[in-house]
This record gives sequence, structure tokens and C-alpha cells, in this order.
Amino acid sequence: MDEDPYSDVRERMESLRQYSATHPPPEHDITWFAAFTTYLGYAVLIAFGRVRDFFGLTLSLGSRYVSPATRKGCAPLLQLRENFYNRRLYHRIQDCFNRPVGGGIGARCRMNVIERVSLDGNKSMVFANQDTNDLPNFTPGPYNSLDPSTGNLLRRSLNLGSYNYLGFADDWNQTCKEDVVGTLEKWGVSNGGCRVEYGTTDMHRELEKLVADFLGKEDSLVLNMGFNTNATTIPALVSRGDLIVSDTLNHTSIVNGARASGAAIRTFKHNNASDLEAVLREAIVLGQPRTHRPWRKIIVMVEGIYSMEGEYCNLKMVKDVCKKYKVYLYLDEAHSIGAMGATGRGCCEYAGVDTADVDVLMGTFTKSFGGMGGYIAADAATIAYLRTKCAGSVFHNSLSPIVCQQILTSFRVIMGVDGTDIGARKLRALRDNSNYMRMRLTDMGLHVLGNYDSPIMPVMLYNPTKIAAFSRECFKRGLAVVVVGFPAVPILMSRARLCISAGHTREDLDDALKKIEEVADICKIRYGWSSFG
Repeated sequence: MDEDPYSDVRERMESLRQYSATHPPPEHDITWFAAFTTYLGYAVLIAFGRVRDFFGLTLSLGSRYVSPATRKGCAPLLQLRENFYNRRLYHRIQDCFNRPVGGGIGARCRMNVIERVSLDGNKSMVFANQDTNDLPNFTPGPYNSLDPSTGNLLRRSLNLGSYNYLGFADDWNQTCKEDVVGTLEKWGVSNGGCRVEYGTTDMHRELEKLVADFLGKEDSLVLNMGFNTNATTIPALVSRGDLIVSDTLNHTSIVNGARASGAAIRTFKHNNASDLEAVLREAIVLGQPRTHRPWRKIIVMVEGIYSMEGEYCNLKMVKDVCKKYKVYLYLDEAHSIGAMGATGRGCCEYAGVDTADVDVLMGTFTKSFGGMGGYIAADAATIAYLRTKCAGSVFHNSLSPIVCQQILTSFRVIMGVDGTDIGARKLRALRDNSNYMRMRLTDMGLHVLGNYDSPIMPVMLYNPTKIAAFSRECFKRGLAVVVVGFPAVPILMSRARLCISAGHTREDLDDALKKIEEVADICKIRYGWSSFG
């Protein structure tokens, strides 16, 4: 048996994990100082930005104040008011986003990030090379290397930002390569058609049967994009005369699908079963607006793990409310399938809920399975209907056969049908790594959102100026992190979102924690210890 890397902290980790399983995650209120400086920062940004725009237009200073997407003789494609945020905030810190990667993430969750530099005040970025080393706004780091094929500078970084939950991107050569490469030679890259034409192979059918069996459902439908699985399935399930009751923090794909459906939409407070019950009771009593006719059907939509909060769904209580009022339940398991539960079967397994009590299960293959695309699992009649009514099935290109094979192989590893215990060890490593990282970040005095056992841990930054500061300081130290600000999160709730993987080792995490502690002191984000950070 392998030696336990967390033996010295195992007892404390398990205690915190068990407490989190029976108690809601701690609520971290923004401190008065962080709120004041955040509002002040946005006020200064808006005031000076408007003044500069006024004088720029008045003095006709050129294209800098006019949309570059304007064609002669046409109205501006983008108005100043519409692209103000991009010009005044996003472009100033765009080096923190869209960082290109030179090659795969490699062993132990490390990857080569291509260095970039701006020659025009951060309005645009170019790849850095040896000739840019002497530029004043470029800081070479101790983790730099040179790509011999392109001449670009690469920074070797620990990956704390991707959804590689079970680490299949790290050990792909050992776990998945043989099957996937063999499929590439047989099937090629694409079928060149949608599912209802010539885009369905026996591999698609095999994968759909495996997903249905894994989740305890009669059938499933696999599509080629996770976002569009929600965005195209929801309009096929509901329409005018129906009601969607959605958690306030549901993902944009659910929001877009709900809006496109034409159904009425109500929201309930995040993870609050009592508020859900109040919303349902009112909806059933009052019926549809104006006519007060009964709703044709009502469907409640929640997520397994909320991707910006790192918090898992209070599924058992939500399920009880839905059964009480005889409404449908739709569960988005994009981040929870493969990552939660003793055998990776997601939020239902973790919460002790029978999948028969969830009418529609949705999930993606982009996280734990190292692939792409998504699935819908439900009863056979619902899936048969969706095959011909869901736009993702009727119009979109089908899932690539080689991606199907990647998912099939990773499923077999997770389930242990490959004859090894690799899947079980991955699930255990993901849970231990996540809980250790969350425990240590909290010990630092950082405001960390979410539950134990969740691989997503948002670290609150609050002030928009700290978005760039945190990202750049981490990058200098060889840490690749994701930072998030408005409008993806509320204006006061800027954060860094760390994603932990089974591919990380304790040595990786300890090294990252040491560097994050240095950055926390520089950026003043220890709000758990002081109002001033």
C-alpha cells in the first residue's frame, strides 16, 4: 500500500471534511475597508475614463476614441458606452487573461506558458522572445526557457487553473494514449456531420449506454460542447407556458438556455430550499401572469458544484421540495461528475440521492474525463424526444470519435473495469489534495469560498486592482492561476479561482502555498485576519 502523503494532517483534514458535510460553508462578508476601496477604485476609473473620452472626442484624437470596427459610411459597430469597460479596465490588465500555452501541461500538472509583452500600453500583446528581454515592461523569471521551434520564451508554471480534476492530462500516455491513437487511425478526427445525419457511430452509442449505466438512467444523449448541452437542451424541454425556477448562481449556459426557451423564469436564493419552496408555492397558487392558468410544467434547475463558489448543491433538500410540489428537477453536473462521490458518480452519490429522483442529469466531459462535450441522461422517452428536437443533436457537428474514445477509456479507468485501482487512487488523491489546499489557504487568513471535498476554491480579492496584482505576482513565481472580476461575478466579489487536480503532489501544493503566502502579503488579501487585508 502506498504511503499516505498526508498522514501528519489526516486527522484534522477528516475532521474538517466531516464538519463541512453537515454544515453550510462559512460566509465571508466583505470588510468595510475592502468595500470602500473597491467602490472608490471603480468611481475613479469611471470618472477619469469619462473625462478622457470627452476630451478625446472633442479634440478628435483619432481612432483611439472611435470603434475600430466602424466601416466608412456605417454607424459605429461598437459605441463608446458599450466598450468602455474593455478600454478602461480589461485592456489594462489583459495580460492576466487568455495566456497561450506552448504544448501540453506535461507531468505533475506543469505547463509551459508563452510569455507575452505589450509594446503599446497593454492595448495588444505579442509573444516575447530573446529580443524583448531588455524591454522595461517585461520581467523574465527564473522559470523561463526558450522554445527552439518558434523562438518564444516559455515560463514553466504549476497549473492551478484548469479543470484537469482527475489528472488524465498528466498521465495520458499511460492511461489513454493507446486507445485514443488507435481510434484516430481507424475513424479520423471528425465525422463531418450532425448526430441525426451521418455523425453517429457505434462509439457514440457505446458511450451513451455507458453514461446511462454509470448514472442509473435509461438512456443518454452525448453532444459536442458542454455549454451548448444546456443552451440547446433547455429550449427543447420547455417553452412558453412553462416555468423554470433557477438558482441565482446558476451557470451562464443555463441562463442562456432558459432565456432562449421562451419559458417564464423565476429565481430562488442560492442553495436555499426554504426560498425554493416559497417560490414554488407562489408560482403554483398564482399560475401564469394575467390569465392565472396553471403552468404546463415547472422545472427546477440547480448545479452539482457551483463553479464560481466551489460550493456543492444542497441536493437532498432541493429534491425533497421538488417531490413535495411534484415539479421536475434538472441537475447540471459539469463540475461534479467524476469529481464527487466515492466512485465519482457525482452530486447524487455524494448527497445520498437516488438518480431516479432527478429527472434530467446533465454533465460535461471537459473536466474529470480529459475530453470535451456533454451529456443529457434521463428516461428513454425524454432522450428519444431530444434526439430529434435538441438543436445540439439536429444541427451541431457530432462529438469527435477520438474524443469519444478518450471519454470511454477514462470512464473505464474511473470505474476500475480496466483491471487497475488507478481510478480509485485518482479520486482519493483529488479529495485529499483539495482538502489540504483549502485547509492551508484558510489557515493563511484568506477568505476561501466553498465546501471541503470540492476541487474548486475561490480566494477572494474584492478590489479590482488586486486582480492584476495577484495574477502577475503568481505568474512571476511560476504559478498559473485564474482571476475573475465583474461582470463574471458581482462588482464587489473579484476573486482568484484555484482548481486542484489528482495530478498534483503534496510537494507541488506546498511549493504553491509558500508562493501564494508571499503574494497574499504583497496584495494584502488576508481578510480573515484583518479588515485591511
